[in-house]
Amino acid sequence: MKIVRTGSAGWEGGVKDGKGTISTESGALSDYPYGFASRFEGQPGSNPEELIGAAHAACFQMALTLGLQQAGLRADRLDTSAKVTLEQVEGGYAITASHLTLKAQIPGADQATFEAVTAAAKAGCPVSKLLKADVSLDAELI
Repeated sequence: MKIVRTGSAGWEGGVKDGKGTISTESGALSDYPYGFASRFEGQPGSNPEELIGAAHAACFQMALTLGLQQAGLRADRLDTSAKVTLEQVEGGYAITASHLTLKAQIPGADQATFEAVTAAAKAGCPVSKLLKADVSLDAELI
């Protein structure tokens, strides 16, 4: 099976004074603003790194849910954030890391099973496989 999903972006102007928009095929985002100020100066709007972070967190949770199911478990609640690091390196900028933080309520889960399933989900999630950055994980069973 092959699935293709589309995200798109538009841009007008220079790198610092220009403005861009991002859209998704699903319509979840439609001409949502992004630009230099939202990426580098903390101004309102989106940026590629937070979108990658949201995608990574969502992908990880889906992989984790599958792993839990295969282990005979079901989560009451999973909350995951992904901090994506963009830093200046030789030759420009690079995304160098994505750090996942998970808080999980999983009835009946023991620590060993939890650690094994979360590690497998971190490694097996398709977004983790896409990223060549250091992907790390803090997982807490609560």
